[in-house]
Amino acid sequence: MEKLTPEECLILADVIGDTPRTLNVLDCLKQGMCRAYVFGDLPHITAALVIDTFYDDDAFCFATNVDALWHLLEFQTGLERLIINVDPVYAETLGQYLTAKTGISIKYNVEIHQALLKPVCPYSNEEVRLLTLADVEHLAKASAGVQGYSFQTPQEVLTDGLVAAAIVNDSIVSIARTYAHTDLHGGISIFTLEEWRGKGYATSAASLVAQQIQAIGKVPVWSCGAENVASLRTAQKLGFVEISRRTDIISTSIQ
Repeated sequence: MEKLTPEECLILADVIGDTPRTLNVLDCLKQGMCRAYVFGDLPHITAALVIDTFYDDDAFCFATNVDALWHLLEFQTGLERLIINVDPVYAETLGQYLTAKTGISIKYNVEIHQALLKPVCPYSNEEVRLLTLADVEHLAKASAGVQGYSFQTPQEVLTDGLVAAAIVNDSIVSIARTYAHTDLHGGISIFTLEEWRGKGYATSAASLVAQQIQAIGKVPVWSCGAENVASLRTAQKLGFVEISRRTDIISTSIQ
């Protein structure tokens, strides 16, 4: 089984399509930050597997045939460590295959993908504003949670994406940023330091970022686990609506 070339990854991106649920995988494919495999010959395939090489444990799966998908998965090194993201219709069968192959216990987590299909509901806050390159030092000295687990430098985050933050006492205490872009969509992530939660900072920052995404003609996307009630509540305030769901198959040994 051969890994796709960068050129083939771009073809696969077109095959998968640009939707809220494919935002992460398209970003990986177009940046070349993945290992990708297909069952069949592009563009006529029955399964695709894309493993994020930055996180190295996120495996995005697309298929019209679960057995073809398992053929791509079963020989992957470290299979028991992968977080396998798949269409819910295949999750149970794939989970059974995984348990039979590795002997591990698994759990299923629901991932909800939402989109903002109308103008974002504005939420202003005097401590929250869009960041520019002049804020590189603010971002560079921020906590790890605020900076996020990213391959980009603070300067690249501000240059390549859209960022808004709450700055209190000259420190970033809450942030919203784009984590991925496609031709049609922009994904938003948020984080607030625990002691500053409940003040509306993340909602206000996300509102500003969503406005900027819409201003360039793209649709804002919000994705999170079904158990993340706080994130879902913030998305609802801003006007996001559910578009689709995916399922993560995870070993119970992974925290």
